[in-house]
Amino acid sequence: MTVVLADIGGTNTRVALGRGTSVDLTSAKSYRNADYSGIGAVLRRYLAETGARPQGCCVAVAGPVRDSAGRLTNIDWSVDREMLHEATGAETLAVLNDLQAQGHALGLIAPENLTPLLPGQPASPRSARLVVGVGTGMNAAPVYRLGDRTLVPPAEAGHATLGLRSEDELRLFHHVSRLHAGAGIEHFLSGRGFERIWNWLCSEDGVSDEKPAAEIMALMEAGDPRALRAVETFSKLLGRVCGDLALTTLPFGGIFLIGGVARHFGPHLVTHGFADGFRDKGRFSAFMDQFPVHLLTDDYAALTGCACHLSEQVDLID
Repeated sequence: MTVVLADIGGTNTRVALGRGTSVDLTSAKSYRNADYSGIGAVLRRYLAETGARPQGCCVAVAGPVRDSAGRLTNIDWSVDREMLHEATGAETLAVLNDLQAQGHALGLIAPENLTPLLPGQPASPRSARLVVGVGTGMNAAPVYRLGDRTLVPPAEAGHATLGLRSEDELRLFHHVSRLHAGAGIEHFLSGRGFERIWNWLCSEDGVSDEKPAAEIMALMEAGDPRALRAVETFSKLLGRVCGDLALTTLPFGGIFLIGGVARHFGPHLVTHGFADGFRDKGRFSAFMDQFPVHLLTDDYAALTGCACHLSEQVDLID
């Protein structure tokens, strides 16, 4: 069965054809969201260009999904099954949150797209896993195998409250809260969150020196002490949040970090505080050593996850 798969980001949408659990990367195209009225227009354009007649369609959405309907967080698009059917003519349809799609892909990620950060311990292939996305926003979702099915419950973990463990962190929280009422985890652990940490450190030092995240990382690599403190603060907080999520979901099968910010921090996480934050669980510190942590760098993982999810749906129908 030929299927059409789409991964809608905040700026661009990737579309490709698939069969079974495989994605045909030679068919992949990218479309600028600002040029289209919605995902229906993108899919119609893609199918007109390729001449494909898919029997299935699955879309990953960078935003909350409920009852197979989702709305994008950063653009005014909505997605539901009826819209996908009208655009593609397909009968087997699905809408996933982008983290859900990444979770469905975990069993098919090539080794070269996984960088180990913490070793963990061997576990059953049926063990729970956890995918954590850090980019423009932050989110996390557990991944469970139930028989021959994969269950990835949707979540909006980035809007939970950040746990604070020191006077410094409390001052950081107050600094961010003055500008963002009800500040949640992603106000600290995202691209803009990293910039907020830098701005707080500047205010602590009595200066004003706003910079984009890329410039702060460049300063850190050049040896700037304040930029190093920003990276260490971010890494430690990310480790602590991942540790909290690990205790909640027990992902003995591994934790998988994804997203642009996670990639940029990847080489620095373990050496700049992530491991310390992850293990900062009192008498449960040694328990945390069971969980492997990986950095996932497959640009097409969400499309693979969409294909896997549709394949399971077809098997269930058959």
